[in-house]
Amino acid sequence: MVAQYITEAQSGTEGVPRLAAKGVTVGYGDRTVIDSLDVTIPQGVVTTIIGPNGCGKSTLLRTLSRLLKPTSGSVVLDGEDIARLRTRDVAKKLGLLPQAPVAPEGLTVADLVARGRHPHQSWLRQWSSDDASVVERALAMTGVADLADRPVDALSGGQRQRVWISMTLAQGTDLLLLDEPTTYLDLAHAVDVLDLVDDLHESGCTVVMVLHDLNLAARYSDNLIVMKDGSVLAQGHPREVLTAELLHEAFGLRAMVIDDPVGDRPLVVPIGRTHVQSVGSPAADG
Repeated sequence: MVAQYITEAQSGTEGVPRLAAKGVTVGYGDRTVIDSLDVTIPQGVVTTIIGPNGCGKSTLLRTLSRLLKPTSGSVVLDGEDIARLRTRDVAKKLGLLPQAPVAPEGLTVADLVARGRHPHQSWLRQWSSDDASVVERALAMTGVADLADRPVDALSGGQRQRVWISMTLAQGTDLLLLDEPTTYLDLAHAVDVLDLVDDLHESGCTVVMVLHDLNLAARYSDNLIVMKDGSVLAQGHPREVLTAELLHEAFGLRAMVIDDPVGDRPLVVPIGRTHVQSVGSPAADG
């Protein structure tokens, strides 16, 4: 378990969600991906967005982080319209890890993590011992302090993801948005990264991430947002949301949902056309 992480970010006031989308419509060119969507991110839990390819998962995450501007509606961060906030102020409150980030060739781990302190720099406030302490703590929390002098491009996939998360932590925010943090990782490294995410949650972070693996999403999430065709189909705890009926509706997937034998969450067992015993209809498998 990582040490308690004291952030510099301003938490939302009581009764005001840290992050929410209100009537958001977003698209690319003439194509609408998300239409009039409402969603609230619960504070202090791990929320995972799941859904079939092309349903708008990453588009929603990018909109929540202000990388995409909605054509209508608004995103609210700590009670304020995120579009009206300065980029620097957003970066002090919200950390984003995009899909497959790339570091400049030869950049060391320590230098990359130090870039997380840029929102706190100005002409009047240059690099200080406080910044160095935050970077050192972020490296320690993610277990990459011993890699500080290594080039980022010389690391394994799992190590790189830990380093990028470390940079996000160095921003000093307790609100983290992670877009497919396990992409291109084998299962062992994916579990390692998600164990780190769980540690960060235990230390006080609110986490929102996009995952494709339904069983990892169920195992590591307190709140699931299930999307289909740019809309929220269901939201809630994995035990409440993951049913055979929902999986069939959202993914067109025939599956059984059983108790995870090593955890307290549901486990999705997909049903294909071959190598399966006789099973009933999806509606009978929940």
